Amino acid sequence: MAPHEGAVVGTRVVHRRYVPYSHAHYAGSLVDGAYSLGLFGDVATEMCIRTDGDEGLFASYSDVQFRAPVRAGDVLEITCELTRVGTRSRVMDFAVYVVARGAATEAAPGAAEVLAEPLLATSATGTVVVPG
Repeated sequence: MAPHEGAVVGTRVVHRRYVPYSHAHYAGSLVDGAYSLGLFGDVATEMCIRTDGDEGLFASYSDVQFRAPVRAGDVLEITCELTRVGTRSRVMDFAVYVVARGAATEAAPGAAEVLAEPLLATSATGTVVVPG
């Protein structure tokens, strides 16, 4: 998709991100839920740049669901799909999928594996506004 093509329902943006161990906040190398929300902001920003030539501003989230843990050592795929286009508002559906996970042991501290099926960790709907 060429930049500044205009806001079209069905437009998708996908990012991939490795979760560093420095982001673990809880036992079991768990990462807080705000981590996923920050990633949603990143894909929404790219969506707005592509569709409107502006970074946009997040107005709200709805239906945020934390479905599975995100852990340090995970490789995440973050998706954003434009679902509704208003005059200045853009509604997007977001998802964070775990596509690979660290599998470290004492004998193999850097071990990791690609998951057979991506694991849906977080989903949400968000509204972003862009200049009129």
